[in-house]
Amino acid sequence: MDFKDLVRLYENKRNVYADETYKHVSELLTEAKIVHHKDWLKKPTRDGDHEQSWRAFKGKNYEKLILHIIKKEVENLGLRIVGGNTLEKTQGKNLNLELNTVKRNLLVDYGQFGSHLPDVDIIIYNPESCRIVAVISSKITLRERIAQTGYWKIKLSDDSITKNIKVFFITPDEDRTLERRQPAKKGRAIVEVDTDGAYVMSDSLIEESGKVKMFDKFIPDLRALLMKSSENKSGSHQQDKQKKPST
Repeated sequence: MDFKDLVRLYENKRNVYADETYKHVSELLTEAKIVHHKDWLKKPTRDGDHEQSWRAFKGKNYEKLILHIIKKEVENLGLRIVGGNTLEKTQGKNLNLELNTVKRNLLVDYGQFGSHLPDVDIIIYNPESCRIVAVISSKITLRERIAQTGYWKIKLSDDSITKNIKVFFITPDEDRTLERRQPAKKGRAIVEVDTDGAYVMSDSLIEESGKVKMFDKFIPDLRALLMKSSENKSGSHQQDKQKKPST
């Protein structure tokens, strides 16, 4: 089984569930595991551990699936999207000018210890300015990455170049960490305080807030973010014109 098979399963579900397909991601992964196991049996790993093989496949390809799901709608907003691995694993000389500039605009400065990219799975940016609008971590459960995501939000906020980058988390929340607002589990507390929000791909009921929402709110929120940014720039430009002395 490869990523194309996973996309095929997703598209089959989309033909059935349309805009609510995101609620069935865990169901999709369960079906994919069965197919993956059948393929694994034909050529098992030396340690004979299918679970380990599946976890690796699931983690890597869930990230790619999220990119596949949101790519077209993000591009319809006039933005572009790229996987974090593309920037992390590709040397600057092998990146085109646009992506090389995006990479530089995302670096976190550690002083004498150099500049490093944050551990994020997806980057959304404006192709005209190469400024990053948002970064996304996408994991099956929060315990895999959420504290780290909060850390990167804090680090990005410390620099004038990266301080406006929104840091989001997308997850099916299979361990139900985000389910209740009060009393909040540790993962929910981190999302609410140290990130710009999480979007849940699940059919389970969750107590939504300004920071924790169902996945169908992601694109509308991104659109609203762009509109707010455009209004702020317009207002700032108008103020500059008013301040300019007459000749």
